[in-house]
Order: sequence, then C-alpha cells, then structure tokens
Amino acid sequence: MTPEQLRVFVTVAEMEHMTRAAQVLNMTQSTASAAIAALENRHEVKLFDRVGRGIALTQEGRAFLPEARAVLAQIAEAEAALAETRGLARGHIRMIASQTIAGYWLPPHLAAFRVRFPGITFTLDIGNSEEAGAQLRAGGYDLAFVEGHIDEAQLVRRQVGADRMRLVSAHPPPEQPVRQTSLAAQPWVLREAGSGTRSNAQAAMTGLGVPPDVVEAALVLPSNEAVMSAVEAGAGLTILSAHVIARSLATGALHDWGVTLPPRAFYALRHRDHHVSRAMRAFIDHLEANPP
Repeated sequence: MTPEQLRVFVTVAEMEHMTRAAQVLNMTQSTASAAIAALENRHEVKLFDRVGRGIALTQEGRAFLPEARAVLAQIAEAEAALAETRGLARGHIRMIASQTIAGYWLPPHLAAFRVRFPGITFTLDIGNSEEAGAQLRAGGYDLAFVEGHIDEAQLVRRQVGADRMRLVSAHPPPEQPVRQTSLAAQPWVLREAGSGTRSNAQAAMTGLGVPPDVVEAALVLPSNEAVMSAVEAGAGLTILSAHVIARSLATGALHDWGVTLPPRAFYALRHRDHHVSRAMRAFIDHLEANPP
C-alpha cells in the first residue's frame, strides 16, 4: 500500500463521503475511488459499506483506521525530521483544539507567529477537550490545545495560557451578593459532556452549592455560540469563558452576576513518543512568551 492510498482512506473515513473527500484531497472522485478499490482488492477486504449517498466504515475498516493514521503520522514525523535542516523557513503543524481555544484564544497567536515565520503553515481542527486528547493519542495531530484536565502517561502537558470563567444571564442578578437559593432556582444552559467548559462550569456550580438535580435538568447544547445565544434569549444562567462573552457583555446582551470563579488553565499537549519539530517547539515557546 502507498501513503497516497492511506491518505485517501483516512480522509474518506473521516468525511464519510467520497466526493467531498476527493475535493479536500484535490483529486477527482474516480482517482479517490480507485485508491480505495486498490486497497480492498490487494488485501481482499471490504473497507466501506455504501449507505444511501454516503459511505460508512465496515468492521475491518474501523480496525484499520487507527493503524492508517499512525502510519501517516510516522511519515509526517520523518518529513519533519528532514525539514529540521531547513530551520524555520518551512514547516507544518497539525493541531486540534477545544472550541473556546480554537475560536477565541488561539487565532491571534497564530497570526502573530505567522508574521515572524511566514513559512510555517497550520492545520487546525476543532473538538472538545476529550476528543482532542483522543485524537492526539491516535497520532492524527502534532499538538492539542485543551482547557480540560487531561493527565495521561502518553501525553506531555505544558500550560500556555489561562482563562477566567463568568456566570452570566440575559438579566442582571436579583441581589448582591448572589444567594445560593437564587442560583438553584434558575434554569441553566450548559455545554455537552466531555468539553472543558462543561467540566469547569459543573465544578464551579458544585462550589457554589448548586444541587446536582439542577445540573441534570440543564439545557445542554453543543457549542459556546449555541449556549450564548440561548442564554441571550432568556433560557437561563450559564458559565462561559470571558473570551466568549466579552462582546455580549459590552453590548448589554448578557449581564455578569459578579460571582468570583476559579481561573482555568489552557494546556498544550503532545504525544510523548512523537518527534518534536523545531516549528512545534518555536510555536510553544511563542505562546509561553506571549500570555494573554
């Protein structure tokens, strides 16, 4: 099998659509289909089932996917090792970050770094903290950025930033200081389980004495923007990053309830066994030297 066939297989598996995968890979659909067919015919195995207009991995395809990702990661590491001789004139960093970091904190850092090193390019995907850690372990990325607590022997963790959480709603608090009974009486809107924002919010609610049944009854939404829109519409209280709600606070769409919450750290994660390129090292150093 060839690296090109593996790239096609992984991309098709991730997008679950042959035409869209071919567009991402900048090739024709027939070329992508031929690469998959070559893999299947050579090894006498079926990797995909056709489901309506889409496709889905077979059991054999699901078993092969992490192996294919690992091989591609090793190829990328070998290429990165060769690129070391070119210094920081060229390089590529594959990253996955949680929504808050990818949408608000990281882009200004990427822009500033590119001014200094225009030859370094980035691929940035978004997943919650739990997903980011899993993808990094699977070998699909060079770096992951999370706000959730991930402590695993396979991963090296470095703090690169910090954040403040804010308790907000569409209306001002009923009193100051805010009483525990007022918090428990309000409906809540939270992120999905597995996100760093959800775990930090839930920990903060516990610290404020909000009963567990209030957490269980919360409206759960899959993104910061969805949570913020619902809260602005009067759906209840939430706890979100100061980065996320800054504009809404400035316009008066949201009101801060003035409750002091513990800060949370932003972490950069890398796989302990993967090659650390000069571009990766320079980018982490840049983040640590330029705190928010």
